[in-house]
Amino acid sequence: MAAAAHTQGLQNPFTSMIRASAFPTPTQLRGAASARSLIACGALALWAAASACAQEAPLLTPFTAASGTQAPAPWHFSSLPNKTPTRFEVVQQDGRRVLKVDADESYGNLVHRLQAPLTSATTLAWRWRVGQFVEGADLRTRAGDDGAARICVFFDLPTQRLPLVERTRLALARSAVGEDVPSEALCYVWDATQPKGSWLVNAYTRRMRMVVLESGPTSAGGSGWVTERRNLLEDYQRAFGDEAGGLVPDIAAVVISADADNTHGHGVAYFSDVALKSPPLTPPAGTAE
Repeated sequence: MAAAAHTQGLQNPFTSMIRASAFPTPTQLRGAASARSLIACGALALWAAASACAQEAPLLTPFTAASGTQAPAPWHFSSLPNKTPTRFEVVQQDGRRVLKVDADESYGNLVHRLQAPLTSATTLAWRWRVGQFVEGADLRTRAGDDGAARICVFFDLPTQRLPLVERTRLALARSAVGEDVPSEALCYVWDATQPKGSWLVNAYTRRMRMVVLESGPTSAGGSGWVTERRNLLEDYQRAFGDEAGGLVPDIAAVVISADADNTHGHGVAYFSDVALKSPPLTPPAGTAE
């Protein structure tokens, strides 16, 4: 009996191990909590580092990064066949490196391709000034569809959202240019005559909408430079909300443009570095320990 009692009093070593793991000691609990805190801190540190890198790395290469007069990559020139090219060059102006855009009976775009989400916090900011307006330009007509200073944002709306006629025209345009013509383009314009705040549809295509941010020369005595900052989602919804049907496309490119081919005129403008900013990264879930 004594032997039996002694046997019953013994614990199976495997059972002891299971119970020990199922019911950790206070010391083990404190250790686990510390480990969770370290993991949380590590996750937050990684998020902070990623966020800092995202904020430090510009989405658009600044013109001040140019080693010479050519705009730095991935900015590149694009035009239409048989057109005199508008000249884009980085110059020294008012103590800083800026982009000079010279349209002399010419047409051309300086394109920066990218892929970025369009959100309620996405902004585009820049400084610009016009040295010479294109005489005879009239944004309401094809014959006068010229301008010294435009900055456009291309949006990647799926073409199946467009009517058949628009899809056909877009396909033809892409074939003629040899480049991926955008399904939607919103252009900010500094015009000589159109009233500030005007919203227009391009005379050639409904794929481009325009908003006149500045009109005529700046006030006497100023440097001529004007600073702009736009909320892109708000402007996109006003320009294309009717056809997007609630869909918010990605940003496909930012483009600086000037032309004087229709009027056979001459325009000159200057642009500072252009800053496209997306919202900061969202902290990872479950890191509020």
